[in-house]
Amino acid sequence: MKDYLASLERLRTDAAEAALIRDLAADPAKRELFDRLSQHFTQLADEVEQAMKTPLKTT
Repeated sequence: MKDYLASLERLRTDAAEAALIRDLAADPAKRELFDRLSQHFTQLADEVEQAMKTPLKTT
């Protein structure tokens, strides 16, 4: 579970850093790129968090 928490924390940090770079970028292409990266990292973090909440099914 610690691995999941570390991954989740890293993805959230990466998303925040990409958003910061986006906000500071003067070039429109870089703003778009870092906006997409931020959104992607956020989505991945949300999926990891959801996986952590979902109980494993055993057969």
